[in-house]
Amino acid sequence: MLKQWIFLLAFVGAASMPNAQGAQDAGESKTSILVAYDTRTGHTERIARAIVEGIVLVEDAQGILRAQDDVSDEEIAAAAGILVGTPVHWGNLSAKTKAFLDRIAALLVARKELGPDAAPHHRSAGAFATGGSVSSGKELARIAILTAFVNMRFVIVGAVDADGFGTLGAQATTGEADPGVSEKELEEARSFGKRFAEVTMRLAR
Repeated sequence: MLKQWIFLLAFVGAASMPNAQGAQDAGESKTSILVAYDTRTGHTERIARAIVEGIVLVEDAQGILRAQDDVSDEEIAAAAGILVGTPVHWGNLSAKTKAFLDRIAALLVARKELGPDAAPHHRSAGAFATGGSVSSGKELARIAILTAFVNMRFVIVGAVDADGFGTLGAQATTGEADPGVSEKELEEARSFGKRFAEVTMRLAR
């Protein structure tokens, strides 16, 4: 009789294990947010890393940090939200960033998320930029990125500055008059990442 009870307890325990494992797997499933950047001096990468630090503060959000050259088609397709960052080149976004946006659009057309008979997903998008001076073109660079995403039917998410007003996205001024990326700029980038993840999680539901 004792052996029968031991067998029964072992059987019940084994039968309950798949459900427990399934719950664990479900808990590990996270919403992917791609943060893709171009950089020459490392400043735009620093902003990108701070954005990811903000993203991961939101439960079930996963920040995927990639240089634009290293992003796979699968990562683009799987992303519930995409943030694109650029240094300012001649008053606008870099040529590499423009090519990356063209690549996203081409992939979405191939996946039938854009164009005739499209079945679009509810994806979010945002922009960030770094430039040498206050009026070097960071606004134009971010507007160019956001305009591309609007045409790709993304939902645009902006940032919030330290005074509580909305902005086009995280940014940093890095020239001689204001060298490098300040802690204030990094903190605004973290705040942007957190806000972007919160909005993206709502869209993904």
